[in-house]
Amino acid sequence: MRISDLIAQYIMDMLEEDSASNSSATIKRNELAEEIGCVPSQINYVITSRFTPEQGYIVESRRGGGGYIKITRISMDKVSALQHVMQSIGSAIDANSAQNIIAELLARRLIDVTCARLMSAALSDQAYKVIEPEKRDVMRAAIFKNMLLAISKE
Repeated sequence: MRISDLIAQYIMDMLEEDSASNSSATIKRNELAEEIGCVPSQINYVITSRFTPEQGYIVESRRGGGGYIKITRISMDKVSALQHVMQSIGSAIDANSAQNIIAELLARRLIDVTCARLMSAALSDQAYKVIEPEKRDVMRAAIFKNMLLAISKE
C-alpha cells in the first residue's frame, strides 16, 4: 500500500469511528506523520487531494503550537450531493478530475459500478479526440453535468 493510501485510510478510519451524520476527525499533522512514519508534507498532500469539498469534506486548520486539522464529512442525500458535485465542476473539467469525482461518487454509493464505467468511458480523453483540444474540457464538463442531472432525477 502506498503511503498516501495508508494516510487516507487512517483518516477514513478516524471518520468512521465518529457515528454522527456529519462525522469529523481532528488530527495533529506532526503527530500523525510520526505515527505513520512519513513527513508532514505527505499528510498535507493527502488532505488537499483526497478530502476536498467536491468529495464531500470540509477541512479546517489552525496553525501554531496547538494547531490541528479538522476534517468533516458532509452528509447529504443523493440529490443534494449530486447538485453539489455539479456546482463544483464549473465550466470545464479535465479527464483526470472527472475520473476522481466518478470514483468518489462510486465510493459514496451515489452511483453503481455500471454507471461509473459508462461515465468513465464517456468522459475519457479517448472520447474527445475529434474535438479541438481547447474545447475538450468545456465539452466534458457540460456532458458530465448532464449525466449527473439525469441521475439525480432517478
